Amino acid sequence: MRIAVIGAGGVGGYFGARLAAAGNEVTFVARGGHLAAIRRSGLVVHSPLGELRTSPDSVVASISELGPADLVLVAVKLWDTEAVAEELRTSAAHGAPVLSLQNGVHKDDVLRGRLTDEQVLGGVCFISAFIEEPGVVRHNGPLQKVVLGPYRSGSTATGRAVLAALRDAGIDAEGSDDIERAIWEKFVFLVGLSATTATVRQPVGVVRANERSRRLLYEVMAETVAVAQASGVRLDSGFAEDRLAFCDTLPAAMTSSMHNDLEKGNRLELPWLSGGVVDLADRLDVPVPRNRTVADILAPYVLGRPAGS
Repeated sequence: MRIAVIGAGGVGGYFGARLAAAGNEVTFVARGGHLAAIRRSGLVVHSPLGELRTSPDSVVASISELGPADLVLVAVKLWDTEAVAEELRTSAAHGAPVLSLQNGVHKDDVLRGRLTDEQVLGGVCFISAFIEEPGVVRHNGPLQKVVLGPYRSGSTATGRAVLAALRDAGIDAEGSDDIERAIWEKFVFLVGLSATTATVRQPVGVVRANERSRRLLYEVMAETVAVAQASGVRLDSGFAEDRLAFCDTLPAAMTSSMHNDLEKGNRLELPWLSGGVVDLADRLDVPVPRNRTVADILAPYVLGRPAGS
């Protein structure tokens, strides 16, 4: 397949490199020092599942430089989603199936607002990977899973083809008949982990070991479940307890990308995580005091480290 990967960070870099190693024609869209490093030496992925290196000519600087594609993977930060969707409409890759591996529950609504419903596949990924240095991605642990499914029945055949390509590349991939629910299931956990590790400024082991921060973790997730249910998503009322038990199985040192971004002084995806929960809750008249407080606490850091801090 001809695959365009928009965003060559931890997620896009890892899955794109794995697809390239399987013989697919993969082109990354990257920028800055990361782009320059890939052009010099290719994209290097350090993984317990095997080292990967792509070709130096596998990267371009913009979506406008992409050629025709059979699949587009979107793996940029959430604030870039609208710009990506708009650029795709006029690029050579226009019309190709689009699979977003981004965080959150808003991303596919943005894509479907500018592209066709048949074109956009719903998707969610599970992986711990990040840019270690320009041109180098580090994959932590063996987990590398993608769940995908169509929003419209007319896209079922496309979904099967993409699923086959992922599996052929050695990626743990599965199809879902209710992809919206699958996305919300990850969102509940992601909001809880991001909110608590960022506000406590500690990994999950510290959060879950303290009675009060553990309660915060549970209540942030329970509020997110309530918003999902009010949105018509079929999540069980006990799902927050299930995710809390799951958090007890995680490595104590595990943290969230939002916590990492906060520590580095980078821009935060807060408006699409706890802030996104608050926005949805306000429309649905669902009380979410814990998520609202998290959004308030972290508000000064949304655009990065405040000046003078």
